Amino acid sequence: MAPLQMAAWTYGVVGAFGLVLSAVGLAGMTAYSVARRSREIGIRIALGAGKRAVLGLVMKEGLLLVTAGTAVGMVGAWAASRMLSAMNASVGRVSSTSTSDPVVLIGAPFLLAGLALIACYVPARRSLRIDPAVALRQE
Repeated sequence: MAPLQMAAWTYGVVGAFGLVLSAVGLAGMTAYSVARRSREIGIRIALGAGKRAVLGLVMKEGLLLVTAGTAVGMVGAWAASRMLSAMNASVGRVSSTSTSDPVVLIGAPFLLAGLALIACYVPARRSLRIDPAVALRQE
């Protein structure tokens, strides 16, 4: 069991690194999107759009990506856990959780989705600081 437990620990560390890397990537993608749309956001602010409307505009885009990724990831994780459990019965005994544990199947994706939304929120808050006059002068 020791090799399987060591592999599970290693996969956990790789997963945590992947979580941080994906959050940084999503924040970068959202920041790039805000930078590309600064003229549009500046026009909206100049026409009287409130802070909530501008924040919602940017967050909707991130929410769409997070929702799609969470749905695909949950289906993939469920299928992979069933396949691994069918391949080797000892895989289920490595960790203390079952492959059908609702905390693992529901809690982990919601944790990931929450972190992804926080990663989108930071650039979205930065979009509120766009000065309409400066954004309209740029080409």
